[in-house]
Amino acid sequence: MAARHADGFETLAIHAGQEPDPLTGAVVPPIYQTSTYAQDGVGGLRGGGGDGPGRFIEGYEYSRTANPTRGALEECLAALEGGARALAFASGMAAEDALLRTVLTPGDHVLIPHDAYGGTFRLFDKILKPWGVSYRPVPVSDPDAVRAALADAPAKVVWVESPTNPLLSIADISLLAQHAHQAGALLVVDNTFASPYLQQPLELGADVVVHSTTKYLGGHSDVVGGAVVMADPSLGERLAAVQNSTGSAGGPFDAWLTLRGIRTLGVRMDRHCANAARVADLLVGHPAVSQVLYPGLETHPGHEVAAKQMRGFGGIVSVRLRGGEEAALALCARTRLFTLGESLGGVESLIEHPGRMTHASVAGSELEVPADLVRLSVGIENGDDLLEDLRAALG
Repeated sequence: MAARHADGFETLAIHAGQEPDPLTGAVVPPIYQTSTYAQDGVGGLRGGGGDGPGRFIEGYEYSRTANPTRGALEECLAALEGGARALAFASGMAAEDALLRTVLTPGDHVLIPHDAYGGTFRLFDKILKPWGVSYRPVPVSDPDAVRAALADAPAKVVWVESPTNPLLSIADISLLAQHAHQAGALLVVDNTFASPYLQQPLELGADVVVHSTTKYLGGHSDVVGGAVVMADPSLGERLAAVQNSTGSAGGPFDAWLTLRGIRTLGVRMDRHCANAARVADLLVGHPAVSQVLYPGLETHPGHEVAAKQMRGFGGIVSVRLRGGEEAALALCARTRLFTLGESLGGVESLIEHPGRMTHASVAGSELEVPADLVRLSVGIENGDDLLEDLRAALG
């Protein structure tokens, strides 16, 4: 039986786009590791249509255009985010690039977070700016600042992360959607940090959601991917044409791995959130720490908004050290269970220095992150073990 969108989140994560294989009864979608498909005469394409993974296409001809495994992932992502259509990409940056090429033309203007992910900033600053697209960083946690920026210079897109990477600022998505739409702009929300389990921006008024599926959706640090989920099916058609023309779609095995991860997203996120809350509480009282950035803390300026629009506060904790950059680098070098590495959202805990690692591309810009900042991706290990690891590393 096909999954219904009225089903609960955990049910959709396991069943949406993943009905048992009609030929064999396999309960896990097959990996269609093929580049091309036999046709029943010229133009006689098999598959596509109906209510399954191929419902947005007329049939299968070439896997750059459509693939049944990728289609299953896209059907699942659309259901989880409550969107009209989803498209899966080879990486989160490929998803962002394809979306922006679809909705922007030279001369357009975009608002971006003042503490955006370094890769997103690099895309705007190094790739899109020479193409003729201008951008302006704004604090997306301040709706009045966003509204003033829209009044000052009309924007085609308001690009939001919530929570932001790496300072964990919180944007009021509903209010920003109102401001963006009144100004004739699209509201795009990068939902990577929250995942659709914790937050569903389309229901809050956003037009488009983007993901690095590498992170919480995949969840096991073994696959790279991205996704775009849209409320407007006509935008989905346009984006699909760009994806097909530029060849940025992900492969079938990557799609299968991401689907495998999504099946346990709910239970994993519950543990990520519980462990992160304990880590934040430990760090708040530590003498080596000057500031803890975590929206689950009542002292966080975005706590009330986060509590209103999120199911939980996520698995990322950022911390600033009293000893400055030297202390931050030392902490990164001393942990045993928190592995020093980029990325986030996997079952294992990671630690990194954003200024020298994931956000090195913003050095010298107005988005430069503090040198004393450390970002923790809190995994699903035993919580007591993680706390003891941090206590020892902090001395």
